[in-house]
Amino acid sequence: MTTRADGDATMPAVDDRGPAIAITPILSARHRARDLERIATAWPDGPFVMVATDGRADGPLDTVQVLFAGALSAEGLERIVGRSPNLRWIHSAAASVDRVIAAVHGRPEITITNARGVFSRPVAEYVVMMALAVARRLPQLLELQRERTWQPLEGRELSELTVGVVGLGSLGGEIARSLAVLGSRVVCTRRRPETAEAVPGVETLGGPGALPALLAASDIVVLAVPLTPETAGLVGADELAAMRPGAWLINVSRPRVLDEHALLRALRDGRIGGAVLDTFREQPLPPTSPFYDLENVIITPNTSWSTDRVLDRSIALFCENLERYRRGEPLVNVVDPAAGY
Repeated sequence: MTTRADGDATMPAVDDRGPAIAITPILSARHRARDLERIATAWPDGPFVMVATDGRADGPLDTVQVLFAGALSAEGLERIVGRSPNLRWIHSAAASVDRVIAAVHGRPEITITNARGVFSRPVAEYVVMMALAVARRLPQLLELQRERTWQPLEGRELSELTVGVVGLGSLGGEIARSLAVLGSRVVCTRRRPETAEAVPGVETLGGPGALPALLAASDIVVLAVPLTPETAGLVGADELAAMRPGAWLINVSRPRVLDEHALLRALRDGRIGGAVLDTFREQPLPPTSPFYDLENVIITPNTSWSTDRVLDRSIALFCENLERYRRGEPLVNVVDPAAGY
């Protein structure tokens, strides 16, 4: 292992020592020397193939068995899968795996694992921050500051509010627990409520069919479901109409879960109080987007997950699974392609 002057590490060159690992940029970040050294320790025999975001590799892919897929375009992912006949395992550095599932269609020998749990804490903190901002009317206070106007506003306490969490997996469960601790009434829907463990302080209203009841009961609705064929377009015009007047929507799920056109109409008409949006179908969100013009929208550039700790947790999870793979042990966070997560 060598390290360049810019801090990036150079992995051992591809050779004939054994099965290879293909590694892409991780979570939109450059490879850090310490991360690559840790991976090399977990996979001591090498070799390694470094892959760009568009799928271009710096070496042959015919011996690649493992792909660590971070910042990789859909086309790049398909290119790598198509050129790697011996690929057996893809680890997604993201929790969502819809693109990975699509790319490996027809390749049942490929196991998929994901980063479930890596982002739960930072996203939960983001949701709590935004729930507090909504309850204490932070957007209006900031507007008054810009106008140099001294006008006290009355807010609400989180303990007065009902928060509905749509999806109670690793992410939704962490969000629900964090809000319950602050005194909110937390209600949720989950895919299989009959087999799930109870979460302290959280009331399960039922499965997906209970979504209308959740929307009608909630002052704040949080979307925390994975993107699957069942959840694509989950919240559209009818669901937005079922929300309480004045309620806010927070989306930390994939953008395709939400009908953006229907949301835009509901926001313009004042049908709901507002929305906190961290993901959009078109990213980066163009300056011409009408969402920028709405006073009842808080926009963040897909940063709900981003903290200084997530990359360390992501590498640690991959290396734990890499060691398990070498020993022939069961991997953690194995994805069920049929379920979509």
